[in-house]
Amino acid sequence: MHAKVIDPSNESSAQRELVRRAGILTPQEGVNLTPVPGVMVIRANSVTQPLPALYEPSLCFVLQGRKRAELDGEVYMYDALHYLVVSVTLPLCSQIIEADPQRPYLCLRIGIDVPVIADLLAQLPEVSAEGPEPDRGLYVARMSDEMFDAVVRLMKLLDSTQDAAVLAPSVLREIHYRALTGQLGQRLRQLCNTGANVQRIARAISLIRARFADPLRIEALAQAVHMSSSSLHHHFKSVTSMSPLQFQKHLRLHEARRLMLADGLDAASAAHRVGYESASQFNREYRRLFGAPPRREVGSVGRVAVAEASV
Repeated sequence: MHAKVIDPSNESSAQRELVRRAGILTPQEGVNLTPVPGVMVIRANSVTQPLPALYEPSLCFVLQGRKRAELDGEVYMYDALHYLVVSVTLPLCSQIIEADPQRPYLCLRIGIDVPVIADLLAQLPEVSAEGPEPDRGLYVARMSDEMFDAVVRLMKLLDSTQDAAVLAPSVLREIHYRALTGQLGQRLRQLCNTGANVQRIARAISLIRARFADPLRIEALAQAVHMSSSSLHHHFKSVTSMSPLQFQKHLRLHEARRLMLADGLDAASAAHRVGYESASQFNREYRRLFGAPPRREVGSVGRVAVAEASV
């Protein structure tokens, strides 16, 4: 299947209408929820500094502006002609690099529905899930006309709670289908291939997240996902750019940051809540990841940072 890609030199009336609707759906900076679970629209009126953030499995469509995501030195740029696919939970460093009050950064984020992907793959027996394993759990792809049309239809439905409840599931299904059959869709298919290492790593990530405050036993984790300890370490680092223990540390620090930003906890309470026994170790590792001690860093961030910390 060879879908056309939209022409970057010709901003259509449909693109302008998409931006207009996104503006209506984002009365405030940061994350704005919609009537459809798992679908949100994000707004920023200015560029941001590079910010560590935890990204859930999602399809991220920039409707206006431009964003940069970085994982282990690899840079992913995406704008209104591209979308970012995050197939597993990943700690990224992200930065909005094009936005101002007259043309704010606008992004539609759709949570990946793994059961929908599995059902679609069952109906596409000719699309093989075999092939080389992806190096990372994310990629950027160009939007086809078909994908763009589906996104426009979804945005129109978000105006009405009733319409969205009835019709949005079918449009979201189509968007997942376009991602699966589009550019680099092979990487997303691996998520539902039970024999693929990506699927095993996704399971390992889920197990770590479920009990991130507890001590992590690598042997037990490897056994739970039917891998050897060495294979788990190798493939985990290939997909996420870090070891399971490093990943757990990032989860702890991101959750502590969220607790301080959103719930108002002090650093000591947040550190204890996420499993740290040493306050000095927490402060040292927090500063290494976020660039400043907890009190100073949390006090300096704004609404958009709070939103990024919560996704």
